[in-house]
Amino acid sequence: MAKKSKGAKGSQWADHLTQRAKAENYPARSVYKLEEIQKKFKVIMPGSQVLDLGCAPGSWLLYAAKQVGGKGRVFGIDLTRIDIKLPDNVTAIQDNILALENDRFLAVENGFNTILSDMAPATTGRKDVDAFRSFELCTMALETAKKFGVPNSNFVCKIFQGNEFKKFEKEVKSVFKDCKTFKPESCRKQSKEIYIIAKGKK
Repeated sequence: MAKKSKGAKGSQWADHLTQRAKAENYPARSVYKLEEIQKKFKVIMPGSQVLDLGCAPGSWLLYAAKQVGGKGRVFGIDLTRIDIKLPDNVTAIQDNILALENDRFLAVENGFNTILSDMAPATTGRKDVDAFRSFELCTMALETAKKFGVPNSNFVCKIFQGNEFKKFEKEVKSVFKDCKTFKPESCRKQSKEIYIIAKGKK
């Protein structure tokens, strides 16, 4: 009985966030994960340049745009087209992360201060397979952070917990001065996702 009550409470929480997102003109409840991360770790600074990998449907783009302000810039890339109206300081393209280094889209002077990745694989229902696919996406995101992140830049990356988690965490720690794991309250309780928050690129 207690388990059922807890589950119902979790569902109500999810519904509450979905309704709140709609009321605040965000396309998805995932915005509140970034909001929690930002409030706790201050990964996005006013006037900075941010790259959002796997940016669809656009909630993180909108939130990041507010954080950087009019003097900052936010860039997003996703395989899925972004259909929402974006602020003037946001540019998003429909493309593959693997093609990033060859795209003029990343010809940003001085690189990026923060690189965000909320990318997730198409799930199969097999936790081990899903976790490995998540690890592969995270590795791509980290390579992007290595190439395009400026010194002392920050990196936020979602990963599914699995056998490769510790390996990826170790790789991130080799690139950044400070690395922590964090699961936002707004994550669904049954989700295996966790975020790696890395600050101060070496």
